[in-house]
Amino acid sequence: MLIHPMPDPIAISIGPLAIHWYGLMYLAAFLQFVWLARIRIRQPHIARTGWTKEDIEDMLFYGVLGVIVGGRLGEVLFYAPAYYFSNPLEIFKVWKGGMSFHGGFLGVLLMMGVWARKKQRNVLDVWDFIAPMVPLGYAFGRLGNFINAELPGRVADPSLPWAMIWPNVDDLPRHPSPLYQASVDGVLLFIILWLFSRKERPRMAVGGMFSLLYGCARFFTEYFRTPDYEVHLGVITISAGQLLSVPLILLGIAMLVMAYRRPSYPASRA
Repeated sequence: MLIHPMPDPIAISIGPLAIHWYGLMYLAAFLQFVWLARIRIRQPHIARTGWTKEDIEDMLFYGVLGVIVGGRLGEVLFYAPAYYFSNPLEIFKVWKGGMSFHGGFLGVLLMMGVWARKKQRNVLDVWDFIAPMVPLGYAFGRLGNFINAELPGRVADPSLPWAMIWPNVDDLPRHPSPLYQASVDGVLLFIILWLFSRKERPRMAVGGMFSLLYGCARFFTEYFRTPDYEVHLGVITISAGQLLSVPLILLGIAMLVMAYRRPSYPASRA
């Protein structure tokens, strides 16, 4: 049976300065965004709408702010409000881990709206542009969770070849759920969405496809993760992550229906 390696969360330590693996994973996420965005602006249907390298660099600042502030506030408000309100200084210790994707998602949407207004672009076009670059960034975040030994999985059958004991939890075999989510919600979703977005699509289609697929993928992989808390809806019990994914699924369906009911291919910066 596998045992979680429990690596040191500090990657580099120089005197009082400590650089955490979790922070490095976020740095990798932002770097891959820039790399993929530069590839994306060379795609013919994107290039003719006027996207530039300068746009990417300017947008990144707003995106980083949305991810960090939204992700942390989402963790505080959606998952552990009692703990953080009792220990308010812990809210600022983001290097310890604890970032909500759903909060980060809302934060990025908001900041992209601010950036779109600044650049006089349609915010829906901005969402369509950034959507394919999000899943790999999410995957890096989940790798950071795994290194920190966070988000342990539910108890698994001991015969499962990759069942893993998490020494910081107990001696029971568990699903390595952060790796599941990095693979399915991250890498697999990236492949599908990147291929989908390589061709010109109606406005909102790419953003809607991301919202739908991520919501479905997250709803599925949450079955293997120990829930932060569970919600009982009659005879149905779902985790907090699944509950927060339902609005994304509904939003994705609505956006796709509107996109393909009245297709509009943006031909300018408007």
